[in-house]
Amino acid sequence: MIPSSECLFLLNMTVELLNREFESNIGQLRSYLLRITASVADAEDIAQDTYLKAVEKINTFRGDSSLKTWFFTIASNLAKDNLRAQKRWVENVTDITKAAALSNKQFFQEAMNIRTTSPHGQFEAKEHIAFCFTCISKSLPLEQQLCIFLKEVYEFKINEITTILDTTEAMVKYYLHTGRGKMINIFEGRCALINKEGVCHQCSELNGIFNPKQNTQVELMKIDLVKEAEKGEKEHLFDLRMQIMREIDPFKSKASELQLHHLEHNRQVMEKYLEKKPD
Repeated sequence: MIPSSECLFLLNMTVELLNREFESNIGQLRSYLLRITASVADAEDIAQDTYLKAVEKINTFRGDSSLKTWFFTIASNLAKDNLRAQKRWVENVTDITKAAALSNKQFFQEAMNIRTTSPHGQFEAKEHIAFCFTCISKSLPLEQQLCIFLKEVYEFKINEITTILDTTEAMVKYYLHTGRGKMINIFEGRCALINKEGVCHQCSELNGIFNPKQNTQVELMKIDLVKEAEKGEKEHLFDLRMQIMREIDPFKSKASELQLHHLEHNRQVMEKYLEKKPD
């Protein structure tokens, strides 16, 4: 039997070839790590450690999965121990961090400076929708959070996720079902963009602060999530939110510097809050 081109590729795996494949996947890998850790520093460190581990273990790769799946497996394993040692964020993270921001003049001064000087300092509601999901998803049990991102945002198949997380298909489906249901319920009760009874108006409020000359409601109605909200199809609204996540690279978007500044603020606030919160 003549080996396939893929088999030949694997048999002749070199650091040069691995570098090429890693480079083609590093964007998604970094954004995945950022979204599950909520830390730029942690995401960068784990991405670097993933590369080093892949080079170290290059001779162990036998092609049982794609290289992308292998990279995500290494990265997830490196991240999980650190994440399990941390307390889960709370569902009302946006309320807590908003209250902290309102009393923090430095936060807003830095944010306004980014807004006026950085090419990646624009505020767009769509970007904030993705940012909001990142923060609230950290209130989920770790396996549910990872499964949702892997399946819904990075579009891995169920059998690939079983490899990445070293679990069964039944458990992956369970984590996805329960995680989706939990996030749908949270947004149904909180998000004013999809429910008139929602308590969180941050997308509108922040747009008013950073884009004072813009008609916020007109801008919001350009987003499918908002246009479809009155139909009340919760699963569909969740899928639209995931579509927004897939479209945005949190490191390279027009709002990346502003949103990463906001994310760092939220991370610091939540760490202090959880230190004081009894178990």
